[in-house]
Amino acid sequence: MSDVSGVRGSAVARGWREAAEEALYGPDGFFLRPEGPAGHFRTSVHASPLYADAVARLLCRVDAALGEPAELAFVDVGAGRGELTAGVLRALPPQVAPRARAYAVERAPRPVALDDPRITWTASVPHGVTGLLFANEWLDNVPLDIVEVDPAGVPRLVRVREDGTETLGPEPSRADADWLERWWPLPPEPGFRAELGGPRDAAWAAAVRSLERGLAVAVDYHHARVARPGFGTLTGFRDGRECRPVPDGSCDLTAHVALDACALPGAELLSQRAALGALGVFGGRPPLSLATTDPAAYVRALALAGEAAELTARGGLGDFGWLVQPVGVAARGLLVDVADDEEQ
Repeated sequence: MSDVSGVRGSAVARGWREAAEEALYGPDGFFLRPEGPAGHFRTSVHASPLYADAVARLLCRVDAALGEPAELAFVDVGAGRGELTAGVLRALPPQVAPRARAYAVERAPRPVALDDPRITWTASVPHGVTGLLFANEWLDNVPLDIVEVDPAGVPRLVRVREDGTETLGPEPSRADADWLERWWPLPPEPGFRAELGGPRDAAWAAAVRSLERGLAVAVDYHHARVARPGFGTLTGFRDGRECRPVPDGSCDLTAHVALDACALPGAELLSQRAALGALGVFGGRPPLSLATTDPAAYVRALALAGEAAELTARGGLGDFGWLVQPVGVAARGLLVDVADDEEQ
């Protein structure tokens, strides 16, 4: 529950969107630290190289659907320290790799160790490219404002100070109120909260527009309109542990994504479990007979099965949403129809 009574805490209270923007991406922002996101939390990219392998297979399918263009782009939005970008390039087959050019989109400086000349490090999404745009856990870090229902039953913007102390401010703008009514209607009961997803909708639409032809995929924690959380999802992560969200640059600030609101015409929303299954990632154990005929191979296969199980686990990474947006190509045959079969 927010404090609506007076001034407490440090610095001036401001909206969560503004505060998070500075805390994450300002001069001393969390995402500009040398250790990168991997130093504080584990994504699918860090869980297993199987993830990059699967994304590389998807890039190859996009390549075939595009007619094998002279230059095939892989745009990694929210690239961290380039782990996924480098992994995808390593996994490409010889007939595709020479035509591939990767763009790692990240505000932090390029890591010294990332020396592959095929990777362009950029702070903004390139425009007019043809290929696959892939945003893994990017939208959850696009800052947004938060509203909370006050004692009179009126949604008001939440203001926050640098130490995390919150107060309630004015009512949201007309545009934000319209978004709230359409995508996250709140009951008139004090304390209920919502995260205003308009900035994420706009960020995703701009990313999709950057493609001349190809496929755009956003992968993230998500929720749907029929089951929005009553008190929001904003939280923090520091040193591998969830923590109180404080906009002082000391921790990650993240909130689940309303991917259904982000979706543009023609998009499909899948679970990660279904999407990775369609790309050949399964968590089944290898046959026991392999342990007798080739024990070393059995151990390797068992380790990979464990990694695949983590990536596709119900109640875990497997429940992530994959928002699949085709641009000038048909999504069917790339991922969606196969994934539908996997879900059945």
